[in-house]
Order: sequence, then structure tokens, then C-alpha cells
Amino acid sequence: MQVRELNQADAKEYYDLRLEALLTNPDAFITTYEQEKQRPDPINTIAERLEGETSRTFGLFVEETLAGVVTLVKETHPKFSHKASIVAMYITKDHRRKGGAELLINELIQFARAIELEVLHLSVVTDNHPAQELYKKLGFHTYGTEEKAIKLPDRYLDEDHMVLFL
Repeated sequence: MQVRELNQADAKEYYDLRLEALLTNPDAFITTYEQEKQRPDPINTIAERLEGETSRTFGLFVEETLAGVVTLVKETHPKFSHKASIVAMYITKDHRRKGGAELLINELIQFARAIELEVLHLSVVTDNHPAQELYKKLGFHTYGTEEKAIKLPDRYLDEDHMVLFL
């Protein structure tokens, strides 16, 4: 397994993995599979985003195949420029609990330190215990729980908000 920052050349593979994530773990994402499929020109949009100034996406590769992703989104307001959010974390089912998620987050944390960020935020659905345990292992702690953070057709999901001070 290896981790590297994604670029425009990875847009198609990223899009395919994103669709898989939305199908297999719909509760973990705000965007739905149907919404993602309806986006106009998704590959070019993703390629542009992968080269954007305010975010960086890292990919986990297993034998040259993209098996996981995570994105760091930097705050743009000068008074918030010391902070960023971690979003869109996903590991394929075949590669979970094998250390890849930890590799991804550690690479993201190293990058955040290198660009002198001080605070990383993330949100995780309260019943996603494996993700919560990983984040705690890496030094994140919960600073609040938002009840009914996500509304699904048949129920609500609560989210824990977590922080890591670098």
C-alpha cells in the first residue's frame, strides 16, 4: 500500500471510487449516488478540483489500484486560515481494517503540518465506530455531537464533531 496526492490524471479513477462509496456507504456521505451521477461533466470538474488551491485529495493505492481517498479542505478566510476540514474519507470494503485508512490520515496530517495548519476538523456519523476509533487513535477527540445532523427518508443520523490540534 502506498499513499500519494491525487492529480488531474486520477480524476476518472477517483470518480469511479466516489460512485462506489456512495453506493456502498450512502449514510457516510451527504451527496447521494443519484446526485453524483447527474453532475454535468464530472470527470473534468473533479480534475479541476484535484488541482485546486483550497483542497488536497490523497489516495491509497494497492497494486496501482485506487483503494481509498480522503480530502483536506482548507479554510479561506484569513481569520480561519489556520484550520482545515477532513472530508470524503472512503476505503473499499476489501481493504478495510488493513492499515490503509491510518496511512491516508497520517499522510494528510503530515501535509497539514507542512503547510502550517494548526487545527483539523472532521465529522463522523455516531454509529461509525471503526472510524471513530481510528480518529481517536490518531489523536482526534470529540468536542460535540450534532443530533439529527443528517436527514434520510426514514430516519436521522447524529454526527460527532472531532478535532485534532497540530
